[in-house]
Amino acid sequence: MRLKIVWKGLPHNDYTEPIQKGAYAMAPLDKTIPRLSGLDGEGSVQVHQDPDMKIEGAKVFSVYGKGGIGKSTTSSNLSAAFSKLGKRVLQIGCDPKHDSTFTLTGSLVPTVIDILKEVDFHAEELRPEDFVFEGFNGVKCVEAGGPPAGTGCGGYVVGQTVKLLKQHHLLDDTDVVIFDVLGDVVCGGFAAPLQHADRALIVTANDFDSIYAMNRIIAAVQAKSNNYKVRLAGCVANRSKETNEVDRYCDAVGFNRIAHMPDVDVIRRSRLKKKTLFEMDMDEDVAIVQAEYIKLAETLWNGTEPLAPAPLEDRDIFELLGFD
Repeated sequence: MRLKIVWKGLPHNDYTEPIQKGAYAMAPLDKTIPRLSGLDGEGSVQVHQDPDMKIEGAKVFSVYGKGGIGKSTTSSNLSAAFSKLGKRVLQIGCDPKHDSTFTLTGSLVPTVIDILKEVDFHAEELRPEDFVFEGFNGVKCVEAGGPPAGTGCGGYVVGQTVKLLKQHHLLDDTDVVIFDVLGDVVCGGFAAPLQHADRALIVTANDFDSIYAMNRIIAAVQAKSNNYKVRLAGCVANRSKETNEVDRYCDAVGFNRIAHMPDVDVIRRSRLKKKTLFEMDMDEDVAIVQAEYIKLAETLWNGTEPLAPAPLEDRDIFELLGFD
């Protein structure tokens, strides 16, 4: 049996191939070399930001880092520190676990995506109080959420959240917006907050794995900076007694460590109590970390140098770290 198949749009649109009865005919092998160089760098297939979705008037920061490194702890306490400086703060959690803001609110608040599902994605039916929750010292808290595991795109969720905030004019009276982004930058969706940010802040620790992740995040931010205003602010050494490995890496690539959160137990206890560090009973450790967060907030508010470090190749960073 022979089957004639017409392939529309191909240079040769008549293709004849013998097949067995009941078998499926397959398209000829496409030997075209794929175009991997997109506007945001190698492999990019990004949908670029709608100009109407730009966040204007507020200073916008995106917080990244290796999974489990303490991004949400850092983001929430940084939001609290900004509020202590008298700034109007909005924190947006970008993780399906929706646990970015619970130390600010004392609870797990529903996500934008969950609430949109309840109204069959008719956003016009939502009110601000349906998805924006007030936390410690007036910090506004939003959990964008995300699609179920293995489906959808985190970038869509971030876009819908910003769209809702703009439609309800909730960004008009905001001085600082903080995006708390899950895990490492592994795809363009999770990099979407970089389209809105002025500065990206990386949370790391004084160990190989988190510095290795930081190196890859730097590469992602550098790719986004080709087409967006985002630049790197620096890194925070978190839960670290020492900072020697972080500092060695920063010296090698031209990056800056702009804060050091020591490895003290009060940080862990604050999470268990569902509170920010600014609500904990005062002692020497609490005073130290509160002062460090206030200093970090002041540094970011006053403006940081727009850094452009050169990320290392994987083998180079492997050789750099961990050897005397």
